[in-house]
Amino acid sequence: MMNSNTASSSTANPDAAGSPDPPAPRRSSKRPKYSKFTQQELPACKPILTPKWVILTFLVVGIAFVPIGITSLLASRDVVEIVDRYETDCIPVANRTDKVAFIQSNASKTCTRQITVTKHMKRPIYVYYQLDNFYQNHRRYVKSRNDEQLKKRSKTSETSQCEPEDTTPDGKPIVPCGLIAWSLFNDTYTFSRNKRQLTVNKKGIAWKSDRDHKFGKEVFPSNFQNGTLRGGARLDESIPLSKQEDLIVWMRTAALPTFRKLYGKIEVDLEENDIIDVILENNYNTYSFSGKKKLVLSTTSWLGGKNDFLGIAYLTVGGLCFFLALSFTIVYLVKPRRLGDPSYLSWNRNPGGH
Repeated sequence: MMNSNTASSSTANPDAAGSPDPPAPRRSSKRPKYSKFTQQELPACKPILTPKWVILTFLVVGIAFVPIGITSLLASRDVVEIVDRYETDCIPVANRTDKVAFIQSNASKTCTRQITVTKHMKRPIYVYYQLDNFYQNHRRYVKSRNDEQLKKRSKTSETSQCEPEDTTPDGKPIVPCGLIAWSLFNDTYTFSRNKRQLTVNKKGIAWKSDRDHKFGKEVFPSNFQNGTLRGGARLDESIPLSKQEDLIVWMRTAALPTFRKLYGKIEVDLEENDIIDVILENNYNTYSFSGKKKLVLSTTSWLGGKNDFLGIAYLTVGGLCFFLALSFTIVYLVKPRRLGDPSYLSWNRNPGGH
């Protein structure tokens, strides 16, 4: 009986016979597998900024930046630049109380200016027009164009995003469409010296990448500026957009409200005290938004146009570094401080437990 009960008990409860416990479920861990990469223990340069190193660093930066600043400033000062603001002077005195009405009228807008060359200007002399308080970076203005239409002849009917200058009242697509093209600058300049006309070269004033890739050679203007309200210049419908360089320059919108755009190049030298007669057509309406218009003649240097900011910035940083190097040297000599033991730094210890 005892054996029978024992056998029955063993059969009923197999765990009681000493069978091993089932394995416990493995706990999930987000701890990454140890490596020198994951634990950021790879060999690295970890310099200790001692006073000598700090002083030397500031001194080297100062020695490098000051000559660069002086060179940049001298290059900028070598650029000869003449700026003539004309938006007010080219309005007749009797019409200056209502400039907007005058610029929108059919009255003659021809204006004569005289520019005196203050210093010898070596060719090529770049002719720019400058506009102030004109926000070409406004979101709706920037988006008001259709790049596919500008590039491909098969897409000339595409006018999406060009509202309100997308189609004519009878539904014909405008090429090029959009507010940017519609507001194309339309003041013109004619130059002469000693009653001899100076030719302005308007070829090659746009970026080559824009001419070759953004404006199609088989895309021609159509229905452009045919509305009752003209925004700016007209375009020759017999010339493809890739050769309308005034338009291409204008379509590259400016980031700031004051900007210059290239009008052309004068390919002869101008001597000091030369008198340049300028006949301009003051057509562009900047009076509605209190804008300013300026005519700019400028040479260039190896650094570009006239811009003192880069040179001043380098001189400022270099001078500040010299000042800090001198200040730290005086502090270090007058009141030195003993450097701590670098062996206590964490990266100088051996990682424990690995």
